[in-house]
Amino acid sequence: MAYERSAGIVVYREEKGDRLYLLLNYPQGHWDFPKGHIEGTESEKEAAIRETREETGLSDIELTEGFMEKVEYFYYRGGEKSFKEVIFFVGRTSLEDVRISHEHIGYKWLKFDQAFDRLTFQSAKDLLKNANRQSRNGTNGQYYK
Repeated sequence: MAYERSAGIVVYREEKGDRLYLLLNYPQGHWDFPKGHIEGTESEKEAAIRETREETGLSDIELTEGFMEKVEYFYYRGGEKSFKEVIFFVGRTSLEDVRISHEHIGYKWLKFDQAFDRLTFQSAKDLLKNANRQSRNGTNGQYYK
């Protein structure tokens, strides 16, 4: 069985007092957060920031201190069962303009309830709930560019 390690970010921005979350539409049809493989000697945070930048074009992300959550699941690729572990962070951006990569077919900035309903997998819905709660607790973020 194949094993993959990835990292990603639950990205949000503020607009007129509302918090909007960024969801990406994957070619397989599901909606999820930006994420991708950890390469070489990258840390989980470095990979999450790089992948988010590559997949969205967002160049400023302020990570919420103290939030890190692991999501694990099985999937099939080419008939082979694979196990995937994804480490997620939560981060705020001031940018609205998203330039999706060739890996995606669309994106949306959505309020919490809309994002929760749009997410395809229960693990992503649980992640959104935890990220929303943690990022609203007033913890200081660490800025990455």
